[in-house]
Amino acid sequence: MKQDIIILQPVIETARMILRPLRASDVGLMTLYAADRRVAQMTTSIPHPYPPGAAEQFVARATRPDRTDFTWAMDASDRGGAELHGMITLKQMDRDQSEIGYWVAPAMWNSGLASDAVKALIVANPLANKTIFASVLQDNPGSARVLTNAGFVYLGDAEAFCVARGAKMATWTYLKRLA
Repeated sequence: MKQDIIILQPVIETARMILRPLRASDVGLMTLYAADRRVAQMTTSIPHPYPPGAAEQFVARATRPDRTDFTWAMDASDRGGAELHGMITLKQMDRDQSEIGYWVAPAMWNSGLASDAVKALIVANPLANKTIFASVLQDNPGSARVLTNAGFVYLGDAEAFCVARGAKMATWTYLKRLA
């Protein structure tokens, strides 16, 4: 008999922001940032140009009870910032493993916000992972620093298809053991 497990997604607090589940009010800022070519080209999954309705569809998938990807908004609204500065995701894999991914609005690049979010998610470990993997495009050394600053170890080179660029791109792969 197969049992469905629904994981409640916690709110995670840091000194600079809260990481919280997505909500419908995130669609406007998500659309603004995801439509920015600089953001899209540093991810593998955000298309450019960003299609109408894509943010609404993403939020709908991210809030389904049967989801296997868990996405948090980087929200600094109760600390004088914006309601959405970026997003961070854990994509569940098998054997207590996940893959982490994140993006941050260009105005917040080099501010340490992504590092804070990654470190907070690792400490909280909401999916009780033993291992977290990550992959970044090789022309994005800032994202690689975020990972190494959080204790991720370089595993090797690989390739991934970047939707915004319409091409395979060289990546660096990282690993963080939690247990």
